[in-house]
Formats: sequence, C-alpha cells, structure tokens
Amino acid sequence: MKKLMLLFALVPFLAGAQGMKFEHGLSWKEVQAKAKAENKYIFMDCFTTWCGPCKYMTENIFPTKEAGEFYNANFINVKVQFDTTKNDNEEVKSWFKDMEAINAKYKIRAYPTYLLFNPDGEIVHREVGAPPKIEEFIAKGKNALQPETQYYTQLRKYEAGEKDPAFLKKLAVMAQSAYEMAKANELASAYISTMSDPYTKDNLEFIGKFTSSSKDKGFAMMLENPDKVDAVIGQGKSKARVTSIIISEEVYPQVRKIMTDKTLEVPDFTAANEKAIRKYPQYASAITDYTDKTKINFYLNKKNWSSFKQEVASYVAKYGEDKISPAELNSYAWAVFENCKDMTCVTEALEWSKKSFKDKENPMFMDTYANILHKMGRTKEAIEVQEKAVAMTTDEASKKELQENLDKMKKGEKTWVD
Repeated sequence: MKKLMLLFALVPFLAGAQGMKFEHGLSWKEVQAKAKAENKYIFMDCFTTWCGPCKYMTENIFPTKEAGEFYNANFINVKVQFDTTKNDNEEVKSWFKDMEAINAKYKIRAYPTYLLFNPDGEIVHREVGAPPKIEEFIAKGKNALQPETQYYTQLRKYEAGEKDPAFLKKLAVMAQSAYEMAKANELASAYISTMSDPYTKDNLEFIGKFTSSSKDKGFAMMLENPDKVDAVIGQGKSKARVTSIIISEEVYPQVRKIMTDKTLEVPDFTAANEKAIRKYPQYASAITDYTDKTKINFYLNKKNWSSFKQEVASYVAKYGEDKISPAELNSYAWAVFENCKDMTCVTEALEWSKKSFKDKENPMFMDTYANILHKMGRTKEAIEVQEKAVAMTTDEASKKELQENLDKMKKGEKTWVD
C-alpha cells in the first residue's frame, strides 16, 4: 500500500516532467549564461496575469509531452511576467527591472509574445499568439532555429540594405506575424512601391492585408479608385474597408466621448459626424448610418426605452427594412421585450420582430415574435407561432429553450422577468 501511495504521489511530478521545463531562481544574465554553456537557444514567454490566451498556453500547451520534447531539447525556457500585481512573489519582482528593459527594447504590445534568442543571447526571432494545436506551437519554435525564418535575422539584412521586392514582401508578412506593425507597414509600403501593376489579384490581396489606417497606400487606392479595386477583389470591398478606417479614426473617438459622458441625457451625435463628413463627403451616408446605430445603443445602455423606441423607429423608417438585417430587427425587438413595460413600446417592437422573418422563417426570430405576442396578452397566437418554431428547430439546446417558453405560454406563465 505504501508503495502504491508513493507511486500516486509521483504521478503529478512525472506528468509535469513531460512538459516544458521553465527556469526558476535565475536572473536574465544567468539564463543567458546557461544557454551559452549548454549551447541552446532561449525561449522567453512574455505574458501577463490577465491574459486569457497566456493562461491557455500555460495550462494546455506548455505541459504537453510534445512541447517538452522539442523545447527542452533546443531551448532554455523562461517565463517573464509583463504586468505587476499585489500578489507578485519575490521571483517575479526580481525580474521587474529586466522586464522593463526588455519591454522598452522590443515593445511588447500583444500577449503572449515569444522572444527567441540564440545561444549567444542575441535576439533572432519573435512569435505571437496562442495556437490551439501543439504542431503549430512547435512550428513557431522551429522558425527560430533557421536563419531564413528568423524574423530579426532577416530584419538585420533589410537594415543592412537588402531591398529585393520578393524579400520585402516576405519580411513584411513576417513583421506582421510578429506584431511589429509599424515595421510591417514600413516594409509593406516599400514593397508596394516596387509594384509595376498594383491592381492584380495577388497585389491587391497583399495591399489589403496592410491597409489599416488612412496613412497606408491601400487606403488612397480604395478611396480614389474603388471601382478599379472592386473589379478585382469583389463588389463593395473597398467601401467597407475605407468606411471602417474612417469610423475608427474620425468618428469613434468622438462617439466614445459621448458614450462615456454620464452627464448627457440627450447626446448630439451629429457633432461627432461633422468633421468626418467634411473630410470624406462621399462617405457621409455610411458615417451617418454608424452614428445612428450608436444613438440606438446609447439609449439601450441608458435603458431609456421611450427614446430607444423612437430612435429604432426612426432608423427603420429612414433606411427601410430591406437595408436593415433581420438580426438587427430581432435584437431590437428582443431588447424591448425583455426590458420595456410600456405596451406602446412593446407593440412597436412586435412590428420589428414580424419583419425580421417575413422573407425567411427563422425559429429564433419567431420565438421573439411569439414572446412579444404573449406579453401583449395575445397568447393563443403566440402558441401557434411558437409551436411552429419548435417544430422547425433542429439544434437540441435551442429546441429545449423554445419548448420551455412554449410550455410557459400554455400554462399562462410569464416568459419574461418584470
């Protein structure tokens, strides 16, 4: 029995030994010295305590046998915490100074980020993210072992004067993968400048990957020649990308000020539009559409159902039900059903709900309609619609939810909470 107990006690230790071994009790200089002495690369996991993907890697990927076999054989592994908390132990605190220096030098902006150094302590590669498959994580490590796939090694070639177009293209993608966005955009811009015809499918796909601000070359192309771009990448793609950037840069910062101002009861969203519309008059409709939706969400968050109802009604009347998605109509109707006690408001929501499935029956949208009917006292009609919705539903979890609502309707019970 004692032998069995000893065996069980060793199981966690043995299981842990299969995974990656991370160094403890060593300073950054000591980690570098150990790597040089053992002729191994260094794998540095840059994480924070609040990062969900970081926790996923620690709990699911690092402990695997496959990760342990590869990384323990090729790397000295070390975890460095990049935030500070009141619960930090002495080991974490001992790394603060080195962490700040590493962060200042390599500008970590996404977590987890993996910095990989050669046995001499020289940075050679950088990877980002939490791959769900162990093979993908091992592939990241393999990239650090070969000069042609080492991001920083290739970057040094660029800084030394290498400007071949194919090289620039490859390095721009590597920089983007490493989440060095400023460098990625610089490299992409340099590559785009070498294109003899930027309006080919391959070139436009590349340009699209590196168009995220009004300063990028792709923005000007899509803004000034949308038909030419769309002829290659698809109708409406240019407008969608340009609109997204305009909203992000020009409108959202103004809207955010309004949304976070708790003193406002009647916000002036028109003011948030003015500068953007003057700058991009051809996108006035898309800009106004965004702020109209934001106004609806403002009153939704405020739980001002009277104003919410008015704004949705105005929005539906302004844009027409054909331009508003069924999902939008359903979400507006459901918000009223759950929260509004005013039957005038609920009656208005019934019409939005009815329109949400008039062209194509959707059991979840029909459930909303039936619930509103039931709340209005039209339970017989509600049951007929709900029975049809239940019969149409194939997903078991959804079917159960709809059936529970149907049972309550038949018993005359509320399907809402006052």
